[in-house]
Formats: sequence, C-alpha cells, structure tokens
Amino acid sequence: MIEWNVSPDIIELGPFTLRWYGLLFAGSFIVGFKIMFDIFRREGKSEKDLNDLVWYMVLGTVIGARLGHCLFYNPEYYLSNPIEIIKVYRGGLASHGAAIGILAALYFFTKKRKSFGYLWILDRVVITVALAGAFIRTGNLMNSEIYGKPTDLPWAFVFTAVDDIPRHPTQIYEALAYLAIFFMLFKLYRSGYQKLKDGTFLGLFLIFVFGFRFFVEFLKENQTYFEEGMALNMGQILSVPLVILGVYLLYRKDKSGLKT
Repeated sequence: MIEWNVSPDIIELGPFTLRWYGLLFAGSFIVGFKIMFDIFRREGKSEKDLNDLVWYMVLGTVIGARLGHCLFYNPEYYLSNPIEIIKVYRGGLASHGAAIGILAALYFFTKKRKSFGYLWILDRVVITVALAGAFIRTGNLMNSEIYGKPTDLPWAFVFTAVDDIPRHPTQIYEALAYLAIFFMLFKLYRSGYQKLKDGTFLGLFLIFVFGFRFFVEFLKENQTYFEEGMALNMGQILSVPLVILGVYLLYRKDKSGLKT
C-alpha cells in the first residue's frame, strides 16, 4: 500500500500557481511539437504549416475536452449555468471530447491546405496524442483524481486528499498503457510508414487506446452521479464507437478494392 499525499501545486507566486497538471499538459504539446517537427521534416512539409497545426491542436484539444466533460458528464448543470463552461481553470476535461475536438480541428486544418490529406495528418498526430495521454494521466495522478475502486492489491494507493481507502492507481495503469501505445506507433512509423495505407495509425490508436479505456473503466470510480447503477459508464459507452471506427479503418477497402 502506498500513501499518496503529493500536492498538486508546484509553486505559488502571488496570485499565480504553477501546478503539475498544467506543467504536464503544456509539456505534452512541447514534446509533441518536437516529434511532429521531425515527421514534417522527414516528409518534406513546411515548418509554417506545423506552427499552424499546433494552434489547431491546442484549440481542438482544450475546447473539445472541456465541452466533452460538460456535455457528457454533467449536461444539466452546465446547460443551466453556461458561464461555468468557460471556467477551465476549475478542472474538468474529458478525453473523448478531446478526441472529437481534435478530429474537428484537423478537418478544418486540412480543408484549408489541399496538400494535406485528412487521414494522413491524423495518422501522424495520433502518435503524439498517445504520448500526451500518458502525460495527462500523470497529471491526474498528481491531482489525486480519476482514481480507481477499492482494492487490497499490494500496489494500492491511498489518496489522502480523498479518503483513507486503498484504491487502484488507475491513472498509472492508463499512463503506462498510453506510453506503450506511443512507442508501438512511433516504432511502426519509423520502420516503414511508406508501406502503410492512410488510416492505419489512426485505426490502431483508436482500437488500443479506447479498447484499453473500455476495460480499465471497470476498475475506476464513476466520474459523475448519473453513472451509478449503469451496466457501462459514460467512458465505456463513448469508447465503443471509437473502437468500431478503428476496426473499420484497418479493414476497409480503398478505392482500388484492396484492403488497407
């Protein structure tokens, strides 16, 4: 059993507080930028387009994750108090909403740039998104949030900011899974992206990330009151169509009639 009493704050400077979650969230974009810079350089894309892509990604991630949390997990409250939606600093981001936000943002990015295919850019971006997922779940650990159900396993965490009950450290489970998925996708890209059809990386990402998310939810405490008594919680319900989309992308036929 591990007692977890880490403060979510790193340092306070007057009204400004640097928190682990914010640092890790920003760090995911910095590391992701470096990876995408190497990808763009390898494939002859311009740095200007990459800089624009970063802004599309930031906006798509933050807006999508925030709206996803508000509309998927507590719609009655936020629709009755819409001003609360913009108070991102109070916390509340949903990975499924982030996925939808990124899909929308990249659609608009490619719509203005005919030299970029939609699936082509998604295939590259999801490599960095998998790594970002590991960063963000580590941030959740530092915040003592999105924790698991009670357990007597020897590696159970007691989140003292919550209660004195030993629980599954599901943040660590997810962070390690997403890190492994990142390395798998990155190695696959480096070993021969030219041989793979568009949509392959996206399909693998959706299957592994949201497939794992579906099963780890059985170990997690529900995130909102209305999930009590449901056979599947909201995270699982939202994961199913994304996994199905991933399977479709891997096994669909391209225009020539060949499987991708």
